[in-house]
Amino acid sequence: MSEKKELSKNSINKLVDSVFLCYIIYHKINPLDWSGFMDTGSSAFILICSAMVCLMTPALAFFYGGLGRRKNVINTMMMSVLPLAIASLLWVVAGYSLSFGGQGYFFGNISHLFLHGVSETSSSRGLAIPDLLFAAFQMMFSIICVAILTGSVVGRMRFTPLAIFVVFWLLLVYYPFAHMVWGDGILAKWGTIDFAGGDVVHITSGVSALVLAIVVGKRRDYGILEHRPHNVPFVLLGASLLWFGWFGFNAGSALAANGLAVHALVTTHVSAAAAMFSWLALEKYVTGHPSLVGGSTGLVAGLVAITPGAGFVSIWSAILIGAMVSPVCFYAISVLKKRFAYDDALDAFGCHGVGGIFGGFATAIFTIPDLALDKANIGLIYGKAHLFIVTFLAIIFTAIWSALVTYGIMKVIAHYMPLRVSDRDEAIGLDDCEHKETAYPTFMGLDS
Repeated sequence: MSEKKELSKNSINKLVDSVFLCYIIYHKINPLDWSGFMDTGSSAFILICSAMVCLMTPALAFFYGGLGRRKNVINTMMMSVLPLAIASLLWVVAGYSLSFGGQGYFFGNISHLFLHGVSETSSSRGLAIPDLLFAAFQMMFSIICVAILTGSVVGRMRFTPLAIFVVFWLLLVYYPFAHMVWGDGILAKWGTIDFAGGDVVHITSGVSALVLAIVVGKRRDYGILEHRPHNVPFVLLGASLLWFGWFGFNAGSALAANGLAVHALVTTHVSAAAAMFSWLALEKYVTGHPSLVGGSTGLVAGLVAITPGAGFVSIWSAILIGAMVSPVCFYAISVLKKRFAYDDALDAFGCHGVGGIFGGFATAIFTIPDLALDKANIGLIYGKAHLFIVTFLAIIFTAIWSALVTYGIMKVIAHYMPLRVSDRDEAIGLDDCEHKETAYPTFMGLDS
């Protein structure tokens, strides 16, 4: 009986193979080219991840909105969600093509303007998901990236010049780095690795945020009045949704529903948990009072730090990365900002810039051979210095490019219009002056 079952099974297998061979011959498909066979499970996974990354932008709006002052909460949140409109449309028009079209050193090409030729059913990149889904997933990264840097200038920058700045910053900073790192550009050729955006997203936005804060100038009462978060529950809500969305951000960067995605999800979670615990312990030691804002900031720092290495480092090193990044960011926010007297209002540089730089170096130190893209390009602790050197050079290159281009864009815009609101409007609040909206209708103008 068992022999008959075995013969029947073999017959069925041969029949399936024959049908499949006929399909290949009829459609003239190269048997070694599987680009026409998309993995529906992976496609479903990346569809969900894209939605999760999209959610991170309104989550950031709540995070920033809660950290800011109540007379500016609408303006702060508007600055965060503005990229949902601008970055989405610009990505379709030119962003995807400039980022992932062609193989130039610094930019792509214009072959995919308006997503022309981007397939909904096949992959030209050898992925298990179609090109259009890959484009949609990457679009969400461009949105959250430019939203991050707006936190440095809340409370004093006019909305119109910010909207103009967003367009040119995407064209001249984000798209080039997306191409240079992920689109086989010059940094990829050096051997730089960035799993989900430590260099492309956090260092570019963080350094640009610092330059924005310096160019626009300090808030009128900076250093005179204490600026405290006006809505701590908003901060926790935003941080929690960011944590949730970050699973799509990092695990989705595996670009398939596979073991690498699972690994990235776990490293992401434990890094955030370790960073949150580390920040709370540090606050308890320094001030005697662990805070909800501190814990929320710590978990975000942990998410930032693990982003470039989520798919390259071990789980134990992810815990170490999270535990170590909080003291680094805590020092940047509480000491360096005061020492150099710049007004990074919501610590976009202190958290994302510093955290992204730390994460880049941590990736270069802890990348394990089993997960490395190139077995000769592994972490420093495993006996190879090449990745560390390349990472150092890439971070310097990224910081200089981001800073100079951001400064240039701001100076050009300032030539045609004022960058910041008047002293009177700043005192009244940007919600009323810029948007004629009030978050809290009973608010009578007093603010802490």
